[in-house]
Amino acid sequence: MPMIKPSSELRNSYNEISNFCHKYNEPVYITKNGQGDLAVMSIETYEKLVGRYELYSLLEQGEKEIEKGNVIPVEDVFSSIESRILKW
Repeated sequence: MPMIKPSSELRNSYNEISNFCHKYNEPVYITKNGQGDLAVMSIETYEKLVGRYELYSLLEQGEKEIEKGNVIPVEDVFSSIESRILKW
């Protein structure tokens, strides 16, 4: 269950919120005047979320290329990788 705190708690209980975010890898939702305003999370959780978004974006790009017919046989891909490795 998500932790929801009023904005005053961000100032008054920063360490508690920080510890929660790091321990559970979940955001804390901050309200302002009873309405959702912010989501606070650890840097690790944020980076994981951004990384997942970037991966999904690349996968979507790949699927579009496949739909267009822009494909390379897997054997050619592996040969190319192998030749680059051997050049090192």
